[in-house]
Amino acid sequence: MEIKITQQAAKHIRHGYPLLQKRDVLDSIQENQWLDFVDKQEKLVAKGYLGVQNNGVGWCLTTENRPLDHAFFVELFFQAKEKRYNYYQDERTDAFRLINGAGDHLGGMTIDKYGDFAVVSWYNQTLYNKQEEIIAAFTEVFPEIKGLYEKLRFPTEAAQSRLLRGVSAPEPLYIKENNLFYAIYLNEGLMTGIFLDQREVRDLFAAGFAKDQDVLNMFSYTGAFSVAAAAGGAKSTTSVDLAKRSRKKTKEQFAANRIDLSSQTIHVMDTFDYFKYARKKGLTFDCIILDPPSFARNKKRVFRVAKDYGELIEDSAAILNNQGIIMASSNAANVSSKKFQAMIETALQNQKVDYKLIKKFHLPRDFAVDPDYPTGNYLKVYFYRIEKS
Repeated sequence: MEIKITQQAAKHIRHGYPLLQKRDVLDSIQENQWLDFVDKQEKLVAKGYLGVQNNGVGWCLTTENRPLDHAFFVELFFQAKEKRYNYYQDERTDAFRLINGAGDHLGGMTIDKYGDFAVVSWYNQTLYNKQEEIIAAFTEVFPEIKGLYEKLRFPTEAAQSRLLRGVSAPEPLYIKENNLFYAIYLNEGLMTGIFLDQREVRDLFAAGFAKDQDVLNMFSYTGAFSVAAAAGGAKSTTSVDLAKRSRKKTKEQFAANRIDLSSQTIHVMDTFDYFKYARKKGLTFDCIILDPPSFARNKKRVFRVAKDYGELIEDSAAILNNQGIIMASSNAANVSSKKFQAMIETALQNQKVDYKLIKKFHLPRDFAVDPDYPTGNYLKVYFYRIEKS
């Protein structure tokens, strides 16, 4: 089926940009089928699909005039696997991303490898409805995957998480990353227990970046950063997260690595409440890790990176020791690197401290980014050394 798009959209697509917005489509939006996108002269621009998700209404998969069939997806998956050859050879790590949406020319889905298992995330109804032909090709290229789970990350009445093919993974499933072990669960809602995009940053801590330091890990989730810091010789770690399950999950991660809990503290409480608590108790830290979700809500307040991150930085600076480090991280795609850095540095200026950017990270290479779609490089991790006068 042909769908007409605007001349402006056609120009962008011919220059490599893969995402379509509603304003780009001149015909009515047709979901659940492969489409030929054509310009006003009815000349083929690209092949892809329309499927509404949070950042657009469709994706272009190729500008070649070829069918989107089994052979197409087999070729696409082979290319993705070849990109990750070095990850397959790394005996220190067995969990990484296999397919990163637009970065692997398959916008609207991702696939992560966890040991012998994998998780596919669908971000729109169209690709979800096309899963049989897509997964058949995936299985052919990745026969080593024993069990494949799926996560539905779009509004639907279907189960958000389930085993799609193969055998069930053990619970917990222990994966290896940088020679550390993490307990994950592949069928507990949308999350698994670890965010693979932070692997290189955790490796920095595991290698001793915070050795002999008191580390505060805010929005700690299951405590992966705390485990890496402790394994790298941190004097102590303090993990703070509002979710009640975080205490049990964090203890489980320390136990998986036989790390003594006597120097590790876990608080189940709101992050901003903890800052008040720390000031009241006179607690200070050498390194503070800030890795909040883009959006979070509790009974007291709503947190948005674009609006509230500066407050996190100011509160952190207040309980940081002289020459201490703040690790500021965000996965908010709607906040550019330039804007994020400006937010951090404005907050530090408000605190009247001297600062120096000493390290920064973006997505690791397995989270492939299409250079023509820079928005896909959403991760920003900046390390600042703070000097107090």
